[in-house]
This record gives sequence, structure tokens and C-alpha cells, in this order.
Amino acid sequence: MPQFSLQEFSLVYNAFSFTFAAMFAAFIFLVLSRNNIAPQYRNAITMSSLVVAIAAYHYFRIFESWQSAFALNVVDGGAASYIASGAPFNDAYRYIDWLLTVPLLVAELIAVMALAPGKKGGMTFRLALAAVLMIILGYPGEVATDTGTRALWGFISTLPFIYIVYELFVGLGSAVNAETGQAKVLVRNIRLLLLATWGFYPIVYLLPIVFGNTGISPSLIIAVQVGYCIADVAAKAGYGLMIYSIARVKSVQEGYDPAAKLAVASGD
Repeated sequence: MPQFSLQEFSLVYNAFSFTFAAMFAAFIFLVLSRNNIAPQYRNAITMSSLVVAIAAYHYFRIFESWQSAFALNVVDGGAASYIASGAPFNDAYRYIDWLLTVPLLVAELIAVMALAPGKKGGMTFRLALAAVLMIILGYPGEVATDTGTRALWGFISTLPFIYIVYELFVGLGSAVNAETGQAKVLVRNIRLLLLATWGFYPIVYLLPIVFGNTGISPSLIIAVQVGYCIADVAAKAGYGLMIYSIARVKSVQEGYDPAAKLAVASGD
């Protein structure tokens, strides 16, 4: 691991801290707001809650690993920097997180769509499988020590991503058109959010190839780690809030009133 200035180390440190806090806050919101949603859409909120909970846990572990991988070094004259402590920085937590959460992200979108029950199951399975393949095939390139291997596995892992994009914008086209009012607008927007955030990951993935190395420079490590943090917050916490908005709007459109249900339950 290279040497970092105080500012460089703190930038990544604070990015991890912010991402953990954002995921944890989204988890609390989704859990507390679940009863505002009609029962048929609550599975989507449950999956959203799981996504941000899993992400919060892994970002906490990444945060701890980053902290332990470096030690403050003060030299004569008072200049200070962070140098490798000897403990490895375990970035594999991120791929474990994606392996668990990315299939759930596509599953929760299907759960709030206007699809027939039989079609929902098949579509969920295909998209979840493609998401798993995308993550698994990308990992060999992430840990590769040469740019050629990274580029090869990056290309291969892009193929399942292309399939997912096709299904979202073509396969689900009729289901999106079946939505009405604000729900239709939100569903269209969440597909764009998914495309934008998932499209950001390949950009960060390709940075070592653009810079001509596999992550030994401080600026490259900072760009990759902060870039992934930004993408994860948008793709998990932001996406989860949009899933909640879609479920809430559709619940209202279908006449679900949580206040009335609460009154009936309490006997008022």
C-alpha cells in the first residue's frame, strides 16, 4: 500500500463513514415506514431494508479494515503521513456485499411492478442470476495484477449487465406502460437511476486501466474507493427510497389507508 497524506487518508476514511451512516439511516427509515405500504408491496420494502443493512455491515468492516491498514507516521520536523501498518486492506468485503445485494436490487424492482405472478418469478430469477454472474465475473479482474486481465474480465462481466439493461428497458416495457400516474413516472425514473448508478461502476473499474496500473498510486486508490462509495449510496440507499416512493404511491392509488387499518386494529 502507498503512503497517504493526512488529507488523503481522511478523505477515504470519511467517505466510508458517510456511506455507513447513509445505509444505516436508510435501513431505519425503511423499517419504520413499512406499515405505510400495502401488504402486496411490503416484500419490496423488506428486500430494500436487507440491502442497506447488508451494505451498512460491510461498510463498517471496510471502514475498520482501512483504519487498521495504516498507521500515523510523524517524522522529524512535525510532518505526518499515513503509512502501511502491515495489516492488509480487505476490499473483498465490497464484492461480498455486491454478491448479496445486487440480486436483491433487481428483485425489489420486480416486486413493485405490475406483472403477473407467474411472470414475476421467472423475471426475478433471470435478472438475479445475471446480477450474480456480473459480480462473480468481475472479481478476477478486480484482483488482477495486470491491466490486460482486468480489461478481459471487465468485458466478460459486462455481458450480463447488458442483458439486465435489455430486460429493464425492453422486457419490462409493457409492465412500465401498465403503470399509471405518478407511479409510472417513478418507475421510469428508477430504471434510469439503476442504469446511471450501475453504469458508474464500470467507469471506476476501468480507472486502473486508464491510469496504466492496478491501484498502487494514492490518487487512484482514492478515486476508486470514493467512487464506489458514491455509487453505492445512490444505488442502494437512494434506490431503496425510490422503491419506497413507488410502493407508497401505488398503495395510495389502490386505496390503502394505513391510518384506517391502524384504527380497525385498535378497535376505534
